[in-house]
Amino acid sequence: MIDATHAADAACWVPGAEGHPDFPIQNLPFGLFSPPNEGPRPGVAIGDAIIELTALVAAGLAQQVPADLAVVLATQPLRQSLRRQMFQLLGDDRYRPAAEPYLHAAADCALHVPVRIGDYSDFYAGIHHAVAVGKLFRPDNPLLPNYKYVPIGYHGRASSIVASGADIVRPCGQLKALDAETPVFGPSQRLDFELELGVWIGPGNAMGQPIPIANAAQHIGGYCLLNDWSARDLQAWEYQPLGPFLAKNFATTISPWIVTPEALAPFRLAQAPRPDGDPAPLPYLWDETDQASGALKLDLTVAIQTEAMRAAGLAPHVLSRSEARHLYWTPAQLVAHHASNGCNLRPGDLLGTGTISGPEDGSQGSLLELSMGGKKPVSLPNGETRAFLQDQDTLILSARACAEGYASIGFGPCVGRILPAV
Repeated sequence: MIDATHAADAACWVPGAEGHPDFPIQNLPFGLFSPPNEGPRPGVAIGDAIIELTALVAAGLAQQVPADLAVVLATQPLRQSLRRQMFQLLGDDRYRPAAEPYLHAAADCALHVPVRIGDYSDFYAGIHHAVAVGKLFRPDNPLLPNYKYVPIGYHGRASSIVASGADIVRPCGQLKALDAETPVFGPSQRLDFELELGVWIGPGNAMGQPIPIANAAQHIGGYCLLNDWSARDLQAWEYQPLGPFLAKNFATTISPWIVTPEALAPFRLAQAPRPDGDPAPLPYLWDETDQASGALKLDLTVAIQTEAMRAAGLAPHVLSRSEARHLYWTPAQLVAHHASNGCNLRPGDLLGTGTISGPEDGSQGSLLELSMGGKKPVSLPNGETRAFLQDQDTLILSARACAEGYASIGFGPCVGRILPAV
C-alpha cells in the first residue's frame, strides 16, 4: 500500500502544506465542511485549507464524488482513486491556476460530523486503562476473567456524536453518595474525558454473515480521534448490571477528518506480544498478517485549557501523552468480534477503541486515572487543580503519526468545552 503518495519529499503548491503538522499532501483526509454562509459539502484537508471536491468535479478537475462520504468509506477503489487524484492535482503546479479557486481557508469554514452515523459502539480495548480503573474498585482483582478473551464493548448513542469544537453541556442524572441511603438528581460532579481512536466502518456485511478476521481490515474505511465524555458519578450508580447509559450517551466528540487507511500505511506496527501467561486469542480473532501489521504507530496527546488560563493568555497544558500501540486488541479484531455473531455493520458506523492509556505515569487517558479517582487532583501551571472537569474547561485531543523516512501526518484537533448544566 506504500507508494508515491507517501514520499517524504512530495511537493505541494498549496502555501504552507509542505511540512504541515497535520495535513501535508501525504495525508489528504476526507471531511464535510461549510464555507461561510453556505451549506455542507465534501472536501479534503490540505495544509490550512480545504479543497472542495464537488466544485472540482464541476470544473472537470476530478471524477464524480458522492455527496455522501459513507459511499467513499465503503468503496475502497473509489477512496484510493480520489486520494491519488488529489495528490496529483495538489502536487503538480500545472493544475494550480485551475484548482486554486476552489481552496477555502479552513479557519473560515465550519466542520461537521463527516457522515450520518447509523450506529456507534464503544470498546474497552485499552488494557492499561482497564487495569488502572479496576484497581480503584477491585484492588485485588482489577481485570474480570473475560477481559483477555473477549473484546469488551457496549452500544453507544450515535445521535449525540458531535464534531470537534461543539460545546458539551454538563449532564444531569441520578447520583448516590457512598454514605447516602438514596440517590438524588443533579449535575454530574465527576465529569471526565476519555482518549480514544474512532474506527470508521467502510464496507459492511450482510446480517447473519460474520466478517472473518483475515478480511476485517478491509472493512475499515478510516480513523479519527474520539473523546467519550464520561460522568463518573452517574456511571458508578447506574452501570450495574447492564453497563453505561446516561453516564455516556450525552455526548461524544470526534475529530471531523477521516484519515484513511491508505494515508496510514507507513505507520503500521506489529501488535505488541501478549505478556507471558495471557491466553492466545481464540481462532476467530487470530490472523498472522493482522498481528504483524495491524497496530498503529500514533502518538496521542491530551491538553486542557481552563477559563482562568484563557483569561491569562496561557497555552493549553498537556495532561497526558500516550500511544495507540497500547491497545490490547487491534482495530481489525474489534471489527471481527463485533460481526462475529452475525451483527450487520454498515458504511459510516463508528467504533470507539476504548481509553488508550499507557503504563507510565503521565500516559493515563482519563482524569479518573490521573487523579486516582479524585484522591490526588492534578496540578496545573497556574496553580489550579483538577480532579475532574469544571465548567468552561476545554479539552484538546491530538494525534500524530511518525515514522523514519516518511512525512508525519496528524488527525487535526478534537476539541470540546464544558458548559454548565441546564
